[in-house]
Amino acid sequence: MEMKSSNKKNIWLFILAIVIIIVPLIFMGSSEFGGADDAAEDIIGEIDPDYEPWFDSLWEPPSGEIESLLFSVQVAIGAGAIGYILGNMKGKKKVASNR
Repeated sequence: MEMKSSNKKNIWLFILAIVIIIVPLIFMGSSEFGGADDAAEDIIGEIDPDYEPWFDSLWEPPSGEIESLLFSVQVAIGAGAIGYILGNMKGKKKVASNR
């Protein structure tokens, strides 16, 4: 049984995605993954040590895990919305071409 070229391409793309995920973890495994907020805070502290934030968060997540969970939920909602929009556009295009 011969594979379709699209199936081969999907398998290679999946393997490439796995490699892209694993390689940084192997070479940078012991490093800390810091966010942009932390990096910006450090730079602001270097520029102006007396700086006081002009706004405080209305709600601070109780732990880093909860913060990661909320970020993951935002990512999932965004990915779902983008997938829906792209699928809807493709469906409309397909219906229009069948007329």
